[in-house]
Amino acid sequence: MDIKLARIKKGGEIFFGAVIDGNFFPMINETTGEKIDRSLNTVFDFVYEDLLVPVNPTKIVAVGLNYRSHVGEIREQDEEPEEPKIFIKPSTAVIGPDEEIVVPPDIGRVDYEAELAVVIKEKARNVSMEEAEKYILGYTCLNDVTARDLQRKDGQWTRAKGFDTFAPVGPWVVPAEYFDPSEVNLETRVNGVRVQQGNTKDMIFPIPFLVSYISKIMTLNAGDIVSTGTPRGVGPIKPGDIVEIEIEGLGVLRNPVVEGPKFYED
Repeated sequence: MDIKLARIKKGGEIFFGAVIDGNFFPMINETTGEKIDRSLNTVFDFVYEDLLVPVNPTKIVAVGLNYRSHVGEIREQDEEPEEPKIFIKPSTAVIGPDEEIVVPPDIGRVDYEAELAVVIKEKARNVSMEEAEKYILGYTCLNDVTARDLQRKDGQWTRAKGFDTFAPVGPWVVPAEYFDPSEVNLETRVNGVRVQQGNTKDMIFPIPFLVSYISKIMTLNAGDIVSTGTPRGVGPIKPGDIVEIEIEGLGVLRNPVVEGPKFYED
């Protein structure tokens, strides 16, 4: 059985539910807050174009330098971090499939970064590694869009990672019981050309460790995302590009890139 969790818009209302073998079974009407009685067997025709961002996180906790190949790409010395390097992408950066990545024209190079995203199921605080998987709802794709020149200029990552639209997520969430994240391929395509490729087996810190580690620093809420890093091959995007993040078993997250207003005043 092919099961995915998704949010869609139908008739001006937003529904959360499950895509099962090509049909959408609504579970919650988010517009009204109403839970839908499953005994009524309500089914919607599923159209990919109806998809919205699959979750509404209060925050994205992202992990830098978590692929061995990417460490050598970013650092002059191939020294793996002793502990996860984490940073926050705000909820206001989140967009869904086919929404536009908006790039200010005067901030320099802006990069794609394909990442496997972990979606938290329930509030997690001081979780052990052994318990971590109990708190995972499922997995999805994330593009950790980064203003690379600003990242280097600032010496820290908040501005470079935090612009509105710099966190595309989707297209849906595959429940944890149907997905093994330990050895899956991920890649980025720009205008149909593959520009980045890697495998999650190259991660330095495994997912249960990351969920546990982060939960001991800050509470993870239901719907929050832990984004697990990117492999070698990050590179620039520009207005007019179409960026696709594909993760084996999770689908394709597609977003166009457009030019936005200038960041700096004339």
